[in-house]
Amino acid sequence: MPWSKGHYALAALAFAMVQPYAPAHAQDYPTKAITIVVPLAAGSGMDTLVRLYAEKLQESLGKPVVVENKPGAALMLAAAAVATAPPDGYTLLVSTSSAMAINPVLYKKINYDHIKDFVPISFYVKSPFILVVNPDLPVKTVPDLIKLAKERPAPLNFSSPGAGVAQHLSIEYMKQRFNVQMTHVPYRSTPQSISDIVAGHVQLGFAEAGASLPLIREGKLRALAVSSSTRIPTLPDVAPFAEAANSPGFEAVSWHMLYAPAATPKPIVDRLHREMAKIMSAPEMKQKASVIGLLPLDPPSIAETQKYLADEREKWGSLVKKLGLEGTQ
Repeated sequence: MPWSKGHYALAALAFAMVQPYAPAHAQDYPTKAITIVVPLAAGSGMDTLVRLYAEKLQESLGKPVVVENKPGAALMLAAAAVATAPPDGYTLLVSTSSAMAINPVLYKKINYDHIKDFVPISFYVKSPFILVVNPDLPVKTVPDLIKLAKERPAPLNFSSPGAGVAQHLSIEYMKQRFNVQMTHVPYRSTPQSISDIVAGHVQLGFAEAGASLPLIREGKLRALAVSSSTRIPTLPDVAPFAEAANSPGFEAVSWHMLYAPAATPKPIVDRLHREMAKIMSAPEMKQKASVIGLLPLDPPSIAETQKYLADEREKWGSLVKKLGLEGTQ
């Protein structure tokens, strides 16, 4: 049956109603409050920094930006929640190497796909670790430590806040690089793992900068190197591990990235990327990130960030497998 003018009018109306929706939606964004889900508790270094840039995002976007803390399940509770959120730019996630590069190999089952469920918006800081030793250990440099570890009859002990966490894997990365034996002593939290180095129950560990800096300044811990490829502003006299150990390319850091659900319209992702690049490149924000022991970055492009993520997944995922830890949690 041939179409009448009425059929064509209805079809044109339907087309007009459907077609402009996605572009208009992206163009008008945002029209309501945005929520950034943080996988750690309020008051953590990550949370502190997110609240600082959320305030700037609120100013630039003209709508409220709310920070929601959702700690739990080794940073995976927050990721699982955002993975199933509407992909409209109103629910975002902050995550790290643990949830996005390590846990997918370490854990038997996780409730999100770390590759398919998310798109990175902004890679804005690295979270370096500091190689610390008990001051009574007779080493002043990384080569001293490697020499002692190789010559000592009993292996040195190192602590971390748990099997498979970034601090644990950073020492394992060092062990493989220098072919040394050390015994891992896992703890339940960062404060416990660091306080037992101070007490001499274990000899060393890679520790978070924020948690270890006060103890280094008080002389209760000795810092040998930082795990990033550059020095950190809060500890300018301590060399990067690559330099301290003459090991080019050595870097073992966590990082913070802002993500959106994968199907979020590209214009919204691009808008958020531009706003974050502007905010996080500002000297004031870099200084605030540095003060809490983080290493601020000029956010790279989304394509560069995806390449970095792929490299990190390969680096840490393959190490978890080599250590026999795949699917052990």
